[in-house]
Amino acid sequence: MTMPASRILTIDTARQRDEESGNIASPTSEKLHDGKPEGRFPLTRWEFVAALTIFMLFAIGLLSIYVTMPEADYEILKLPHSIPDLRLLKDQLANYTRDYTAQFILGYCATYIFMQTFMIPGTIFLSLLAGALFGVTKGLALVLFTATAGASSCYFLSKLIGRPIAFWLWPEKLRFFRAQVAQRREKLLNYMLFLRITPTLPNTFINLASPIVDVPYHIFFFATFFGLIPATYITVRAGLALGELRSVADLYDSRTIGVLFFIGLVSVAPTIVSRKQTHE
Repeated sequence: MTMPASRILTIDTARQRDEESGNIASPTSEKLHDGKPEGRFPLTRWEFVAALTIFMLFAIGLLSIYVTMPEADYEILKLPHSIPDLRLLKDQLANYTRDYTAQFILGYCATYIFMQTFMIPGTIFLSLLAGALFGVTKGLALVLFTATAGASSCYFLSKLIGRPIAFWLWPEKLRFFRAQVAQRREKLLNYMLFLRITPTLPNTFINLASPIVDVPYHIFFFATFFGLIPATYITVRAGLALGELRSVADLYDSRTIGVLFFIGLVSVAPTIVSRKQTHE
């Protein structure tokens, strides 16, 4: 029996209304949700415009800080890309940092936050530089502040437009992360601390993926701030002995990684004990 055209139209209209209200998923949303954009650039035109606008605003702010800093040989104000570059930069910036401490710290913080917000590699060199210029205590405080602020900025940017990018770049890893977060919802802070302390997942991925898998910001914030302390301490302390470093790989030898994993396991011990008691 053939269904009347008016009935078909009514069903299609109702289905469209349900899709728009979120009661059922449209084929497009299912495709995106599964992370299968089939090789296409994941952002829509308006999402791309929003991302570009945010990037330009950050860049203009950074440039404004840069050009208003006290006069100097601007050749020295550049990002290092290797340990030799970092040694040279440290020697050139020593006097400038002492004379214009506040202005330099402002520029340093703005640069670090900008790089972390847009996932630009190289912040480890800035962490080493902080230790070389300010020592362990002040350098550690400076890096923890900027790293947490930059990670938070990336978190909120991802909350706005990060979902399609994350599914495009890491579909399988994102599904794994989502499942792990769902299983550890009651002890999520411990799990996030473990991830931050250990090199299990890259920090860039954690920053981008956390809002997508529904990690609350307060948990993300505390896990980032406290979880970064061990690795940041190692990096900042290494900045005091740049002459002994040959490459960034020297920072994390097998012993150092073992220590980080031990600290990470301590952070998830309450979760393990709780599960054991529940099963008993």
